[in-house]
Amino acid sequence: MSKLFFIVGNSGSGKDSLVQKVIDTYPLNQKAIKIPVRVITRPPSPETEDFESVDEATFLKWEKEGKFVFTWFIYGLHYGIRTEILDWMNDGHPVIINVSRKIIETARTRFENLRVIFVQVPFEITAARIRERGRENEEAMQARLERARKNQVFPEADCVIDNSGDLESAAKALLDYILSEVKI
Repeated sequence: MSKLFFIVGNSGSGKDSLVQKVIDTYPLNQKAIKIPVRVITRPPSPETEDFESVDEATFLKWEKEGKFVFTWFIYGLHYGIRTEILDWMNDGHPVIINVSRKIIETARTRFENLRVIFVQVPFEITAARIRERGRENEEAMQARLERARKNQVFPEADCVIDNSGDLESAAKALLDYILSEVKI
C-alpha cells in the first residue's frame, strides 16, 4: 500500500495552493498522486475550492452507509473523504488529503503509512488571507481566526512546510518531502 499524506494547517495557510503546485510539478515517472474531492455540507463555491456539496441529511446517510474512510465536524460543517482512496493506495498511488488535525490520532492507528505535513504561516499572514478570500461570514471568520491564533505550531507533524514566503519555494520543499517518502 502506498503512502497517505495528510496536509494540515490553519485556514488560509495555503494548503490547497501548495498541493496544486506539487501536482503540477510531480515527476511523470512516478505513480500519479491522487487527491480526493472532499464532501462538505457547505453550499457550492467553485471559485474558492473544489469539493462536493451535499446537505447534512445526505452526508449523515452516506456516513452511516460506510461511504467515507474519514469524517470530521468543524466550524458547523461535516467533512468526508470517500473510500475510493483505499483503491488508489492499493494500486500504489500516493494520496494527499487536506484534513482537520482532529482526525490524525485515529488515522494513525489505522494507517501506519500515514505522514502528516503541517503548513505553517505566521498569524498575521493567515488572518490577511482569511479576510481576503471572503468565504465566511463574520462569525465563521472570527472562529477560524481564533483557532489559527491557538494553533501556530503542530509538534505531531512529520514534516513542517513554511508557506510564509513565495509559493514556489514552499511547493518545492513539499515535493521534495513527498518524493523522499515515496522513494523513486
